[in-house]
This record gives sequence, C-alpha cells and structure tokens, in this order.
Amino acid sequence: MLPLTVIIPWRAQASRLAAFDAVVDWYRSSIPGVDIVTIDSDETVFNLSRCRNLGIDAISDRDRVVVINDADTIPQLAALSEAVAAAATSGLVHLPYTEYHWLGSAGTAQYADGMPLEDCDFELVRGACSGVYVTTPASWFSHGGQDERFRGWGFEDAAWHLAHETLLGAPPQRHAGSVFALHHEPQLREGPQYDANANLMQQYRDAARDPAAMRSLVFATS
Repeated sequence: MLPLTVIIPWRAQASRLAAFDAVVDWYRSSIPGVDIVTIDSDETVFNLSRCRNLGIDAISDRDRVVVINDADTIPQLAALSEAVAAAATSGLVHLPYTEYHWLGSAGTAQYADGMPLEDCDFELVRGACSGVYVTTPASWFSHGGQDERFRGWGFEDAAWHLAHETLLGAPPQRHAGSVFALHHEPQLREGPQYDANANLMQQYRDAARDPAAMRSLVFATS
C-alpha cells in the first residue's frame, strides 16, 4: 500500500488517550510513511460529522484516497488495503470490515497486555457503519458528506449510511474483515441535543429510498 493519509477526528479526553495512542501506534507500525492528521472544529460541543467533513475538505486532490478513522478503532491491514485499492475508482465510500468488534474493558486490557486483536474478548455490534471509512473527497461529498447538524453523539453514521445508499444507489462497499473498537468512558446519550439528533435521524428514515427528498434534506444547509 502506498503512503496513506489517515484523518482522525480528535478532542483530547483523559479516558480516550490510551485508545488514541493505540490507534496511532497501529498505523505507524503497519503502514510505513503513513500521514496521520488529527482534526477538531471550533464548536463547543464536539461535532464528529463536521470534523470528518473538515478533514476530507482539506485534501486538495479530490480523487486521492484517504482514511477517516475514529480515535478508538483499529482495522485489519488486509481489509484496509483492499478498501484503499477499490475506493480509488468506485465512486463509493468503503468500509474495511464485515464485523465490528467492541472489545470492552476486558478485551482492551488483553490487547494492552499483548494479545492479538483477533483473539481478544469482544461483543459483536450488528449493523455498525462507523469507525473506519475509506474514500476520496469526490466520493465523500457526492452525497453530502456527513450532516453537521448532528452534534455531540448519536445517529450521524446511520443517517450518512441512508444518504449514501439513497443518493448513490448502493450502500457503502464492505470488505471482509473486522475492526476493533477499544474501551473508553462512554459518552452521554441523552438530553436535548441527543433528542434533536434523534429527530433529525427520523427525517433521514422518512427520506430513505426517495432521492429527491434525501437530496433536499442532505443539502438543506448548503
């Protein structure tokens, strides 16, 4: 695999530092010459969608393949390599996994003690569509990127998946393999902002499979 740019949305939190360091260490040891870029926005509440969009928008070559990687998630090299090769020409966003393993505190401790990721205890997260994205800027923004009206935590990935499938005529392309999400203190998933995210998610469900309605929703703030 050629030297690769990896964009990591990141706002430092004490409980997340170990996971972030593990992700960075994996990339540096697995891909010589990897370029790791952390990105945050200037918003008071962390906006993961905006960070992903900002990171991709900073890539001047709109056909260059890049990885957007959550600060707690490690892929497998073979699946990632396949996704990078395919994303160059497909016009779709690629997910380098068919299984999302949440390691939890036990599995994360096992990994920290030297156990291979594939052997660590985990919980299988069905329907996951986040963690690691492989894309070009052209593909990412062809269906609007991710909706920056999702603030805090919750729903931005599921909404994006519906927009991708509705506007591009196909779901994100998956590659056989696993990603491994490391343990950290969970984020609050309740309150007014979470409720606003849930309401916006319902609008995405209502617009699914209707390209005109989805386009109006996705590009409403453009």
